[in-house]
Amino acid sequence: MPGIDECLLDVMRLPGARGAAVVDWTSGLALGTIGDSPNGDHEATAAETAEVARMAAEQPAFAVGPSDASAAGETAAPPVEDVIVTTRAGYHILRFVETDFDSSVFLHLWLDRAEGNLALARIRLGEMAERLVLA
Repeated sequence: MPGIDECLLDVMRLPGARGAAVVDWTSGLALGTIGDSPNGDHEATAAETAEVARMAAEQPAFAVGPSDASAAGETAAPPVEDVIVTTRAGYHILRFVETDFDSSVFLHLWLDRAEGNLALARIRLGEMAERLVLA
């Protein structure tokens, strides 16, 4: 099972990957980064994407209802699987990572629109999020 560094290296192997990060959405801190950052500053990008992730994850409109896990006293998964933001030049995929503790981490992939494949990247990012081990 890969850790943060191995996971980020795998993410950058995706066609069109420009940059990636593992971010804690409650604090906005980058736990790991690789490649380029859209604004040239990985920490600022982490804080900005954490705002988007937090807004999506905390809105009742996106929560289907209480999960079986929360009813059983277990840690519930985030109600949102991922958030996709499209720009003229690229895609930003924020994939939430389910963890044993508070599930407040997401993977951020910045993908070039001309070279990347959004569907493939979303599927692979989901697979990587499932295997990611946070220590």
